[in-house]
Amino acid sequence: MTMSTDTDNVRWFADLGLGDLEVVGGKNASLGEMISHLADAGVRVPDGFATTAAAYQRFLGDTGLAARIAERLRSLDTDDVRALSAAGAEIRRAVVEQPFPPALEADIRAAYAQLAGDDAEAGGGGASFAVRSSATAEDLPDASFAGQQETFLNVRGIDAVLQAVREVYASLYNDRAIAYRVHHGFDHEAVSLSAGVQRMVRSDVGASGVLFTMDTESGFDDAVFITSAYGLGEGVVQGAVNPDEFYVYKPALRAGRAAVLKRGVGEKATKMVYTQHAEVGRTTEFVDVDPADRRQLSLTDDEVLELARHALRIEEHYGRPMDIEWGKDGRTGELFILQARPETVQSRAGSTTARYRLTGTGEVLVEGRAIGQKIGAGAVRVLSDIDQMDSFAPGDVLVADMTDPDWEPIMKRASAIVTNRGGRTCHAAIIARELGIPAVVGTGTATRALHDGDPVTVSCAEGDTGLVYAGEVDFEVAETELDAMPEIPTKIMMNVGTPEQAFAFSRLPHAGVGLARLEFIINRQIGIHPRALLELDTLDAPLRREIEQRIAAYPSPRDFFVQRVAEGVSMIAAAFAPEPVIVRMSDFKSNEYANLLGGEAYEPHEENPMLGYRGASRYLSADFADCFAMECEALRFVRDEMGLTNVKIMIPFVRTVAEIEGVVRLLGEHGLRRGENDLSVVMMCELPSNALLAGEFLDHVDGFSIGSNDMTQLVLGLDRDSSLVAGSFDERNPAVLAVLEMAITACLERGKYVGICGQGPSDHPDLAEWLVAQGIESMSLNPDTVVDTWLHLAKTTATTARG
Repeated sequence: MTMSTDTDNVRWFADLGLGDLEVVGGKNASLGEMISHLADAGVRVPDGFATTAAAYQRFLGDTGLAARIAERLRSLDTDDVRALSAAGAEIRRAVVEQPFPPALEADIRAAYAQLAGDDAEAGGGGASFAVRSSATAEDLPDASFAGQQETFLNVRGIDAVLQAVREVYASLYNDRAIAYRVHHGFDHEAVSLSAGVQRMVRSDVGASGVLFTMDTESGFDDAVFITSAYGLGEGVVQGAVNPDEFYVYKPALRAGRAAVLKRGVGEKATKMVYTQHAEVGRTTEFVDVDPADRRQLSLTDDEVLELARHALRIEEHYGRPMDIEWGKDGRTGELFILQARPETVQSRAGSTTARYRLTGTGEVLVEGRAIGQKIGAGAVRVLSDIDQMDSFAPGDVLVADMTDPDWEPIMKRASAIVTNRGGRTCHAAIIARELGIPAVVGTGTATRALHDGDPVTVSCAEGDTGLVYAGEVDFEVAETELDAMPEIPTKIMMNVGTPEQAFAFSRLPHAGVGLARLEFIINRQIGIHPRALLELDTLDAPLRREIEQRIAAYPSPRDFFVQRVAEGVSMIAAAFAPEPVIVRMSDFKSNEYANLLGGEAYEPHEENPMLGYRGASRYLSADFADCFAMECEALRFVRDEMGLTNVKIMIPFVRTVAEIEGVVRLLGEHGLRRGENDLSVVMMCELPSNALLAGEFLDHVDGFSIGSNDMTQLVLGLDRDSSLVAGSFDERNPAVLAVLEMAITACLERGKYVGICGQGPSDHPDLAEWLVAQGIESMSLNPDTVVDTWLHLAKTTATTARG
């Protein structure tokens, strides 16, 4: 496009950059920066122009609006929600009804004609535009005004554009924007607005969403987090839609390897589209998404990777973590970047970690997506309308269908937030993170299941799923300065089986993961018996339909299993790279496998499954051969295709030397050859036979990881599932310690790895001390005991050294 000369009132995006922040605000300066500097790198940004801050000031000053607004706000108490609402409405009405100064209107008309006229197909009249606000103090690293001002979509014709610009100007005096400036010490006169007029991307017939160049919950910065749903992006930003979620591993992406860590199918029940017959003030609407489309992913892997590459280029250009809105044009298939701004929450987090942990229990009333890792409690306050604000007391738990920026004055008073709708990038989630309070979003039923005045506890400290408990459940908070962990004479690793918590756990001090249980991943990521997937065509119709619905987003039943297991393992491996992640192949017992969907048809009934068909003997059986092959394929993909060679393999419950020989040979046949591509194979040492014949077992593996739970069970002849003998179960029994000492000594004499991944050291600090004295190389602990055990060992080893 041939640009006319910029005026003092209007500037083209292509002539703007970050140096123009005071001229056109944060959003519009950023759009100009990307068009100017990233277009050659393939980052597509829709063209447009922006009105200037000077134009806004003249609009207020030359018309006398500025003096009237200042007088109206002079004595306003922003904590009085009714007075705030009345003042805001009065000011906005005055702004919207005020005609433009003639020169400003002429410049906007000229720029619009040039932008719309370039769309030959529309002939200048059918083109559709977004009119967005951009405040001069907005989206700075230390001031988030995100979402406070308005965006107008599907604006058609110059009269509608002029009206939308006035609406944008008026939105600087939304109730929440007035309150925000007061509470954060900004003078109202110090903030100006620019209106960006941008060509619309036809994501109404495509998809759109938000992406971050770091994980929004944990601050993990080696992943790109992408949300996506059908239709216009406002549906995702508002929280009206529960979107698909993707994680992409930056190092693998840069290396040209397979890089998608996670694919999560969101509900996507509705989408925002253009209205067929645009009415005044109503140009978009929500419509239902076809149920079959809801079960599919809204982006292909190739599109996810393209977005992630754009994100990397933008992050590298800006030199900081970024929060980016994107859209896919459904007509052309092209992906566009619509906005980019600095991420303002996790990038400011320090090195102190606060660990929240429930110490009591209660009835779970609703569950949804956890935002943050905190716990909050208070009385339920169900609000259906912003007019109910004055009934909300500080410390209440805000319960709503969804929130929007108008709710900000009460959100900052809440102890927690719970919504029916929304995903991890919706408005409620963004504001909860900014305020540092827990939120559970996308519950579906919160406004019906929770009742006004009832005390509840909102827990986001239990993984990806946020839980709302009846009553005020006891919890504790422990803070640790992670930069100041003392040295100790052993490596502290972690037991991690929940991929969605891996990024957060990796912020704890660690030397890697000593136990990643594949059965935990299969249970959470798959939930279906592997043979039921492999033999789907033979199942009865109702079961087959249920499974087909669960796996609809994946090419085949086998792909579903392999990709989902690979996603779970790669999330953990990426979080802890380059430290080792020891993945234990599945160790379900037959009763546990039977509990998976379709499992009853394939599993034997055993009187004592703990001592039956499990571990190495299962892998070597003909009935399980094809299932084990899928596990191996997933791990080979993670190691060889994604490049996460920090993944090590562990074999559980090996009864005989012949069994470990057979399993190591079988691994090799499936492309996991010990010693190739830095692959270590270790063995669980959890049967007395493993310690008694340690030398012979160690001939075939790279070391032992001691499973103190099963070892105690088998040395003492105790069924650890039986409450009748539970009182005798103690890993510190002298007989158990004698066997553990044999195993540790054998490994040390052979120069092989020896660690422990059982429960014992997490529960008993004195056992941890004993293991250190024996020369154990590593202890793998439950994440909630890592810091306490580390500090205890530092104290006791220091005392021993002084003694």
